[in-house]
Amino acid sequence: MQINLITGISGSGKSVALRAFEDAGYDCVDNLPVSLLENLVSTLESEKCEQVAVAIDARRGESIVNLPLILESLRRQHEVRVIFLNASTETLVQRFSETRRRHPLSDNANNPQSATLIEAIDRERNLLEPLKDQAHSIDTSNLPAHTLRSWIHDLLKDKPLGLTVIFESFGFKKGIPSEADLVFDVRCLPNPHYDKELQPLSGNDKPVIEFLEKIPEVASMESDIIQFIEKWLPHYIAQGRSYLTIAIGCTGGQHRSVYLVNRISEYFHSQKKLAELQINFLDRHRELDSIPVKAV
Repeated sequence: MQINLITGISGSGKSVALRAFEDAGYDCVDNLPVSLLENLVSTLESEKCEQVAVAIDARRGESIVNLPLILESLRRQHEVRVIFLNASTETLVQRFSETRRRHPLSDNANNPQSATLIEAIDRERNLLEPLKDQAHSIDTSNLPAHTLRSWIHDLLKDKPLGLTVIFESFGFKKGIPSEADLVFDVRCLPNPHYDKELQPLSGNDKPVIEFLEKIPEVASMESDIIQFIEKWLPHYIAQGRSYLTIAIGCTGGQHRSVYLVNRISEYFHSQKKLAELQINFLDRHRELDSIPVKAV
């Protein structure tokens, strides 16, 4: 059975992610107590269920500390993937303020006084910290709901076993993705933004591609990043990691970083020897993916 555990900080988009799994045909369970996870899996297994997505958070407090051991036990018989959704504290405070919802840890049974929102968020981060090491993390601070759904759908196309490497372009002016394991800063390269004809385009467009292809420093940066990844990728595999996020950033996340993510991703997709090692590659563009889709 393929078990997908959706967890993370309250307000970071777990409901949106769970609906994306539901739309993809998965059996979905929201807000499941940790103690019932193994029973649920046994029940679904007896019903010949092949794919399930379960959302679990820290609202029941200390019981969440048992989850890593439960997942370890489940991995002996099933394929288990953990998706950890996160967001900056500033973003979370704004979301709770807009929706006027209470944080699930605001009321602490051990404390007669209600915790402030920031205290509740900090406590939840501490409780969930052990899960982050074995999870695919997604920072939703700058992601609209439709982008998160799209990224989940892309993830579902990925094979659950082996190492998944995500190449992500981003703009420094909106912050570094918190889920990034490696970050490459390409702001030192010539910027197509200052060409009026190229400014409204992106690194996906032919005129921008042709512009950047003519610059030796861009080719040199691409080669250096590829060599670095090729050298250190075996070490990440040896660690037994499931996900590795490589973020490439320029100022706005529109031209240079997009171009390089496409080029580097294309290179690694073409390496047949890596496919034999069960390494899967995904690419995504945070700023471009966040642009609302226009109705036709």
